[in-house]
Amino acid sequence: FIIDQVPYRAALQTAEANVEAARASVATAQLTYDSKKELFAQNVISEFDLQTSYNNLLTTKAQLAQTEAQRVSAANNLSYTEVKSPADGVVGTLPYRVGALVSASLPKPLTTVSDNSDMYVYFSMTENQLLDMTRRYGSRSKALEEMPAIELILNDKSTYPSQGKIETISGVIDTSTGTVSLRAVFPNKEGLLQSGGAGNVVVPVQKRNCIVVPQAATYEVQDKVFVFKVVDGKAQSAPVEVTRVNGGKEYIVDKGLNVGDVIVAEGVGLLREGTPIQAKSASSATQETANQQTKED
Repeated sequence: FIIDQVPYRAALQTAEANVEAARASVATAQLTYDSKKELFAQNVISEFDLQTSYNNLLTTKAQLAQTEAQRVSAANNLSYTEVKSPADGVVGTLPYRVGALVSASLPKPLTTVSDNSDMYVYFSMTENQLLDMTRRYGSRSKALEEMPAIELILNDKSTYPSQGKIETISGVIDTSTGTVSLRAVFPNKEGLLQSGGAGNVVVPVQKRNCIVVPQAATYEVQDKVFVFKVVDGKAQSAPVEVTRVNGGKEYIVDKGLNVGDVIVAEGVGLLREGTPIQAKSASSATQETANQQTKED
């Protein structure tokens, strides 16, 4: 953007002319002083006249310095008439037309330029998730260094082709929501991401030596997840604490089940507490399914 430069160019030209005039005055005062020195050496003038000419020379030099400062200020003001974006990027709307009066108190900026080469994605974690992550890696700084790349699910449910990296974790928990803010950066060479867009962040979590059950083997009551254990040949409900994995097909069981426990894998919606259950191993169930398919063929 260019602000009308006519008055600022005129001010600069005036300042430059004043500098030239001040230089001429200094040159004249210098000649006068040199002449006075010669006359004083020949006892033609008094010391008062010599000192007066010297003081006049100092005055003209001070005026020259003042006009040069005014020229610098005028040149600086002229440079401000060219409003340039500090970065390349995507330009937003232009709310003002050519010829509009502008000032520092405008309600809206001239425009907004977004550097979209790399996009920041802001999201939140619950306090429990943050505590779990901190314990897993040892500290927040190590978590930032060692955490794997994350994925971004766009608003149309598609997966963004490039992975991102978490850069910062806020040190303050929002008391109103109980969450902490995080910021991740994603490359945006093709310009697919736009400022103000929305989506979901997928943060990978690796767990070892854990129990995994199908989500179909569970049911929910008042936001709590339950499974049916087989105890003494009967179905017995048991609450479990779980983590969702594999796109909503399985649960990682954090608490509530132990190795060796037998659960009902199918048809849990039809069961009631104490329903007799005849347990089958996974291998026998698979063999039975294969036999049924062979008979159908």
